[in-house]
Amino acid sequence: MHEVCILLSPPIKSIKNKDDGMSFLTFILKNPFRNKTRSALAIVGIAIGIATIIALGIVTDGLKESTQNTLKSGGSDFTVTEANSPGLMSSKINSTRVDELKNLTGVEDAVGVLLVNRVVDGDLFSVMGIKKQSLKVGEINIIEGREFNENSNEIIIGKRASQSLNKTVGDTINLFNRDFKVVGVFETGSMWEDAGSFMSLSLLQELAEKPDEVSMIFVKIKPEANLEEVTSNVESKYPQELVTIKTIEDFNRVNKGLDTIDTASWAISLLAILIGGIGVVNTMVMSVYERTREIGVLKASGWKNRRIMAMIMGESVVLTLVSYVIGLVMGVGAVELILSSPAMGSFIQPVYSWELFLKALGIAFLVGLVGGLYPAFRASRLAPTEALRYE
Repeated sequence: MHEVCILLSPPIKSIKNKDDGMSFLTFILKNPFRNKTRSALAIVGIAIGIATIIALGIVTDGLKESTQNTLKSGGSDFTVTEANSPGLMSSKINSTRVDELKNLTGVEDAVGVLLVNRVVDGDLFSVMGIKKQSLKVGEINIIEGREFNENSNEIIIGKRASQSLNKTVGDTINLFNRDFKVVGVFETGSMWEDAGSFMSLSLLQELAEKPDEVSMIFVKIKPEANLEEVTSNVESKYPQELVTIKTIEDFNRVNKGLDTIDTASWAISLLAILIGGIGVVNTMVMSVYERTREIGVLKASGWKNRRIMAMIMGESVVLTLVSYVIGLVMGVGAVELILSSPAMGSFIQPVYSWELFLKALGIAFLVGLVGGLYPAFRASRLAPTEALRYE
């Protein structure tokens, strides 16, 4: 017994003197960074996962916002597309349906639009066909120049398209191996439309070899009409042919594309977080292993098991919160860099939401707790006498 007392006295005195000047919180804040290399690797791993969650979330929310704006184009109350179509670009509706919908009870107006994608100067460019008289109904406001003439090689382009292509009134754009003169620049407030162009519907149908076809129909109802009744009437009249879309939720019901993107985003994010979480566990296990003697001294000096566990788990959470800050910067920076290119920025407007940032913060906190659980339990189970003998 005398020999054991001689062994315990110096470490206990040393740790007490140290603990007098260092609070429990300071322990938690400083200990994770003793081994800077190992801590940096763990932080980078988690930060990549957080950056992935944030970047994919911003882009996905941007796609949803862009889609919502498209569905509400021209102040329409709902959009009609082909039933079971994989997407708006693939939708095929007979042009005669436009006039038929105009005559339905409760409908004030209906505008048919044909969508075609073409490559201009290496970037994807949307060409939309619409009847000239429907431009005002679609709230397509000409801010420079004039409207196009029907069945002429004239085109109007959106404000964003004008900037990205460096084209303005009087310039030409080559489409379908034909030069089209830009006669006007328009602005609708819809990022997707403002990044594209409009031309004569009949001419686009001819050039795209899609006679008597439109991709979607924007419908505006009368002020006294009931939206649910009108949409129900449309779907009951054309049950196997047409479907109505009022909200982004309706769009997801018809087209699973955005749901698939959401699922893929979470799958990639969870994989990145899993890899980063393993890094946290490894870092904290090695930290406990290297500090075995110190933990034994703390327990011998009166620290309870729960306090040892709280310290280790606190250190783990500190690592992941630092990772969150770095991941946040990386994620936002990556999105801004990717969407700075005209090809991507013309179609996707980044959407930053507190909900997304808080979700990523919650995940980082959870990873810290889960990642520190086993190392904390292991540290709390160390026997003081055995730990003090450890070299």
